[in-house]
Amino acid sequence: MIPYQYVTLRVVPRVEREEFVNVGVVLFADEVGFLDAAFEVDEDRLGALFPALDLGAVEASLAVVCDVCRGVTGRGRPELPTAGKRFGWLAAPRSTVVQPGPRHGGLAADPAIALEKLLDRLVRRAPIR
Repeated sequence: MIPYQYVTLRVVPRVEREEFVNVGVVLFADEVGFLDAAFEVDEDRLGALFPALDLGAVEASLAVVCDVCRGVTGRGRPELPTAGKRFGWLAAPRSTVVQPGPRHGGLAADPAIALEKLLDRLVRRAPIR
């Protein structure tokens, strides 16, 4: 089993209200050099809860997260040489609309599968039965 750490990414349009919606997960498994993010933005849900929210800004922020995971630099993205440093930057608290939650850990045989399972559990809406 491979140990990993992850953070849930949240849309927090008005920090003073302490309301948020989970939109993604970033997962880091140092042992195998895995760092990736997965997202699912439910535009209808966000629009109903936060009608003035700029969805374009949310999607742009999530694109930056993906770039940082891949090590893309420039245009305001940090130059961080290792996946561990990039995860640390992504997991650090910030005062933007897209914020990381607390770090958590786990074990998985395959970090990519664990990332999808976390997205199912923490972000995606459960199907109506």
